[in-house]
Amino acid sequence: MSVSALLTQLLAVAVSVLLAPLLSGWVMQCRAWLSNRSAAPIWQPYARIAKLLRKDAVLAHDATPLFRVVPYLLFGIMVVAAAIIPSLSTDLPFAQAADVIALVGLFALARVFIALAGMDIGTAFGSMGARRDMMVGFLAEPALLMVVFTSSLISGSTLLPTIAGFLQSQHLALHASLAFAAVAFVMVLLAENARIPVDNPTTHLELTMIHEAMVLEYSARHLALVEWASSLKLFNYACIGFALFLPWGMASHADGVLWLLVALPSLLLKLAAAGFGIALIETLSAKLRIFRDPEFLGTAFLLAVLGLLVRLMLSH
Repeated sequence: MSVSALLTQLLAVAVSVLLAPLLSGWVMQCRAWLSNRSAAPIWQPYARIAKLLRKDAVLAHDATPLFRVVPYLLFGIMVVAAAIIPSLSTDLPFAQAADVIALVGLFALARVFIALAGMDIGTAFGSMGARRDMMVGFLAEPALLMVVFTSSLISGSTLLPTIAGFLQSQHLALHASLAFAAVAFVMVLLAENARIPVDNPTTHLELTMIHEAMVLEYSARHLALVEWASSLKLFNYACIGFALFLPWGMASHADGVLWLLVALPSLLLKLAAAGFGIALIETLSAKLRIFRDPEFLGTAFLLAVLGLLVRLMLSH
């Protein structure tokens, strides 16, 4: 492992961790603008995290050690995921240790831990949110895998940096298979990150909560880590989408460390477009009933499978 590759890896992880709350703040600001409301400052998530870190945590009497450890596990899992997802560069030494299938497993592991934490206290809301979140994950993960397999057939690898590097070396063109996969990926991104139409990250209505129901009992530093991990998960999903469909602008092994200064504005531009797109979808969409979520994610799975079949037919 070269020194430049290690520096690139550390810088990519640091940028992911630091920019994640900024992306969440940008989405909230765009939603406010599109709804003709006054927008909160874009750095509002940073101020909220800093405020929560200064407070004293309040824990339920029935909380087990698992409840206390889960926020740290969630944050650590998302940092590990950020280490194997190319954001600034495809030259990531740590990414060779896990392919995109293992990455989906990391997200599933985080979901299991937050569901266990939601049920740990024994409240009705936590258990309800945990059951709903596991249902969403059960339907979203196969669709995400189908999306990845479509890109893997094109590049011949399941490593995200390899996929991004291969597509980056190709001429800009519209692939029918990637078009279907891109639509499916956007639907999975919305579901996995508790966005409208599957969930509403700003609601506290008891009958509609999914993610918020599982973290109602958290406070102070624990809640700060949970919210930071949620922002980092959204950032990671956005970077997965960039690697699979818009890899242009990333630095490669031959470019050197200085090329990262060029890759950072490109990443910021793509994040700004992605954040605005998410806010636009949420503004134009209505929250689905919980029993309609399987139809939404089933559609995502069918689109992903259709993209995979189109790629298989065109390759023969």
